[in-house]
Amino acid sequence: MRPKKRAHKSGMSPGSLVYVGDKTAASDARIMLFDFDEHHVVEKPVHNIVDCLPFANAKSVTWINVDSVLLPGVLEAFGKVLNFHPLMLEDILHTDQRPKYEDYGDYIFFVLKMLDFDTIKNEITIEQLSLVLGENYLISFQERPGDSFEPLRERIRKSVGRIRKSRPDYTAYALMDLVVDGYFDVLEKIGDKIESVEAILASNPKTDTLRMIHELRRELIFLRKSVWPLREVIASMQRSESPLIHESTELFLRDLHDHVIRVADSIDTYRDMLSSMQDVYLSSISNRTNDIMKVLTLFSSIFLPLTFITGIFGMNFHNFPELEWRYGLQITFALMVLLGVGMYLYFRLKKWL
Repeated sequence: MRPKKRAHKSGMSPGSLVYVGDKTAASDARIMLFDFDEHHVVEKPVHNIVDCLPFANAKSVTWINVDSVLLPGVLEAFGKVLNFHPLMLEDILHTDQRPKYEDYGDYIFFVLKMLDFDTIKNEITIEQLSLVLGENYLISFQERPGDSFEPLRERIRKSVGRIRKSRPDYTAYALMDLVVDGYFDVLEKIGDKIESVEAILASNPKTDTLRMIHELRRELIFLRKSVWPLREVIASMQRSESPLIHESTELFLRDLHDHVIRVADSIDTYRDMLSSMQDVYLSSISNRTNDIMKVLTLFSSIFLPLTFITGIFGMNFHNFPELEWRYGLQITFALMVLLGVGMYLYFRLKKWL
């Protein structure tokens, strides 16, 4: 996960609509409207926010998706037409928000993080998803175009399951469920990377193995920061007494909460695995260093008596009878060879070498 170039807001009054997020994701906002009930479905792009108002007040369910929040004017138009609180609009534009749940009475505001794994850059990408749930409508705000919601759109078009028979709170649940499914996909990719590092660690640890372990741990910490608060968001929805969340949806929210717990548990398991892998790597490096030091020490031990012998015969004394021997040099060399070979064989016998 690489740091992004981000726009910032500083010194402005609360409720000021200024985009705070990834500046490289600039794109014009596109608005798509789905209006549906059990008997009909309308799908069309929207160019004027006012055109959404009749649908928002209808008895059918209206899902409006905005795939870019980089233009504050779009949010301001929604705020005026649907009477949204300025602080909520500010939170939508501030894309570093922590996942949260806020009840404004006539509508409920959710923030969660959509995660994906970029196979080209080999890293996790993040996008903030903001949901506004009203009596007959659901509005989703994304940072940039592209999402994983196409399966839900197909279910709406083909009237698959209970989506066309339910209220907007179930549509919100369905979107959140797709987001959580994306967490499992990301976890699977991270699991594959952990297995690759584990294989390297078991066969031939390299100098960059520790760096790979640290990168994976950083990705898991980042993933946990996005997933962990979502538990409280879903729990708040379950405990909510708002008439916007119906009892029929609570069972599905309970199942979604269990899925988030599974993701969080998997993250903790992977973190423990990486901690163990780091310990194994450091132990292997320590053992390798110890082996090298042992070999050097043993060879030093072999040459120690040889150095002692050469040191004796290198002393500058005049009365040194052995220096006059005819075969003194040959005998000395033979003694040194025998000592060296003997010590080497002894070390091999003791399995020190």
